[in-house]
Amino acid sequence: MTTAIIAEDEALLRQALSDLLARVWPDLEVLAECEDGASALEAISEQKPDVAFLDIRMPGLNGLEVAAATAEASPGTQVVFTTAYDQYAIDAFERGAVDYLLKPINEERLTATMQRLQTRAASRVTDAAALSQLLREMVLNPGPRAEPLTWITASNGRETRLIMVDDVAYFRADNKYTVAMTAEGEALLRTPIRELAAVLDPNVFKQIHRSTIVNLRAVASVVRDDTGKGTLRLKQRPETLVVSQPFMTLFRNM
Repeated sequence: MTTAIIAEDEALLRQALSDLLARVWPDLEVLAECEDGASALEAISEQKPDVAFLDIRMPGLNGLEVAAATAEASPGTQVVFTTAYDQYAIDAFERGAVDYLLKPINEERLTATMQRLQTRAASRVTDAAALSQLLREMVLNPGPRAEPLTWITASNGRETRLIMVDDVAYFRADNKYTVAMTAEGEALLRTPIRELAAVLDPNVFKQIHRSTIVNLRAVASVVRDDTGKGTLRLKQRPETLVVSQPFMTLFRNM
C-alpha cells in the first residue's frame, strides 16, 4: 500500500484534499495530516511516506524548506506541492518537471498526478536533480513577503513588556501560549507559536524543533552528535537548545 502525509495549514483545504484522495486513490494510506511545516517534517522523518503533499505557504517552515529537508530525512519520498495561483511558482514547477496541484484541487488533476506518482514508484525513478534546482530557484527568489514582525508585547507577572523581536534569543511553545527568552529572562506571549512563526523574519528566525524557534543572531555555535541531532549554544543565555535531527539539514545549509 502507498503511504502519504498531507501538510496544509488551512483545515478546510486539508480535509478537502484528504477526502479527494480517498475517492481518487482509495488504496492510499494517509499517515498524518499536518497543519504546519515543522510537524510535517517530523512526520516525514519518522514515518518515511511514499508521497508528501506539501502546501508551499505554511507558518514557520514552508513547503519548499520541508521538501529540501525531506531529501535527506526520507530520500524515497516523492513530493507534490500544492499552491494557490502563483504564476512564478507554476512556471518554475513546469520547468523542473515537479508535481504540483493548483488550489482548488480538482479530481481530474489529482488523478493525473496520482498516475505519474505510481509510474515513478513502479520504475523507481526520481528526479532529485530537478527538485534540487527548483528549490534553489525558489529559495533565491521567494517572491514578495509581508513585513516581518519587529516588536511584541509580553506578560511578566502583572507587567506588560514591549520587547524588540531582535532581542529574543528564542521562542518556546508553552501549551496555547509562547515563551520569549531574552538575555534578561522570560516573558509570556498570548500567541501560539504556530501563529508567531508566520510573522517572524524567516531569514533570521529558524525552527529547530516543533516547539522551538531560534534567533540565528543569538547563536554562538552548533554541535552535531553521532545520532544526527544538534545542540546550539547561545551568546547571552546559559542553556543549550536541541535541534531535532530532521531540522539539522535546514540549519546546516543556512
